[in-house]
Amino acid sequence: MVRQTNEQILTDIERELRAEMRIQPPPLGARIYNPPTLLSPATMPEYVEHSDGATEIGKLSAEAVVGEYEAAAKEIEAMGTDLLERVRQCEAVTAESLAVTDELKEVAARYRAEAKRLFVQIENCSSAVAEVRKTCIELRDKLLAPASIDKQKKS
Repeated sequence: MVRQTNEQILTDIERELRAEMRIQPPPLGARIYNPPTLLSPATMPEYVEHSDGATEIGKLSAEAVVGEYEAAAKEIEAMGTDLLERVRQCEAVTAESLAVTDELKEVAARYRAEAKRLFVQIENCSSAVAEVRKTCIELRDKLLAPASIDKQKKS
């Protein structure tokens, strides 16, 4: 018994399929199937190449699979590009936020300075009012004192 290799079996199947396709005409109105052709070396990714002895079906299948993986890899790279754009946007927002934060710190410092100014002014006004009250009380006491002395002298 002769042992056939997988390559020989695939070659036999290819021949049978081609012979069958030539014998039967396509049904009326049916779309004619054009089998995919091998990718040119320029369109195939550079990280793969066909091995010697590969069948046409094997080459086509391998190219289809690597084509799908390559398309997915390009989509993944595109997501990376989109992600970098989002990073740039985040950096811009961060820079703007830092600038606004610095402005807010300046506004807060002005508020504190104004609060301190008003605090000192209120205390000064309070001291002035207290001094005026003290002076008024002393003046009143001085004005009332002679009258009390006069009352005491008359008594």
